[in-house]
Amino acid sequence: MTPFPGPVPGFSVLMPVYRGDTPARLRRAAESSTVEQQRRPDELVVVRDGPVPAPLEAELERLARELPVPVVRVDLERNEGLPAALTAGLARCRHDVVARIDADDVSYPRRFAVQLPVIEAGADVVGSSMHEIGDDETRPLALRRAPVGRRQILAVSRRRNPLSHPSVVFRRPAVTAVGGYEDVPLAEDYWLWVRLLRAGADVRNVPDPLVGYRVSAGAYERRGGVRMFRADLALQARLLRAGHIGFLQWAVNVGVRAGYRFVPTRLRELAYRAMAGAGRG
Repeated sequence: MTPFPGPVPGFSVLMPVYRGDTPARLRRAAESSTVEQQRRPDELVVVRDGPVPAPLEAELERLARELPVPVVRVDLERNEGLPAALTAGLARCRHDVVARIDADDVSYPRRFAVQLPVIEAGADVVGSSMHEIGDDETRPLALRRAPVGRRQILAVSRRRNPLSHPSVVFRRPAVTAVGGYEDVPLAEDYWLWVRLLRAGADVRNVPDPLVGYRVSAGAYERRGGVRMFRADLALQARLLRAGHIGFLQWAVNVGVRAGYRFVPTRLRELAYRAMAGAGRG
């Protein structure tokens, strides 16, 4: 989908923020993605997804004043959810190459120095492996190993999400060409990658862990339950209708997720980390 490879003249970092984020983690995410990078972005686009507490608003204002990288604010009057926030932010990015970061994660210093050359070589999207981290980011809890190579990425995409959303850098024209972020409950990124793959986009991962993905207390507990399983069913139906999976793969996926969503939390955590650490679906 990319017309030609070549140097990236500039790139944006896109970060949504909502009321559940904290000032300290927001600052850590912003600084790690800008001033600490070996290859710095040209702007940080922050989307405030609805009202936030006063301390978080104060931190947003401090970042806009103090970061040496220009900060662009996009303030949504109400909480509209991640797909809408990202769509609003993409519209305000000055550059066609956009890096994603969440407001509680950490970008390692060499992240963009590794990923931008892959984009410049012709990729439309490039993700990476990630470390799961807690409060102490120097002691990773687990490794989420990304599948590498188009064949493996395609194979994994029929079973689970093949790219970690907080790790990606992409070309905005490729994303908008397939319709951008759609409102798919809890899977807007997965559905985007599938549409890109089916459209022939050059979708890649690098094996290096370039992001520390913050896992807060209760993260794996929230991955269970009826609400999550309903979202699974909705996504699997989309994949089946699109022809990305057949009926047998649909049945396997639904069965696996039914077990995953309703087992005890500790078993869910161990199963997910074993699966992600092996780079399998």
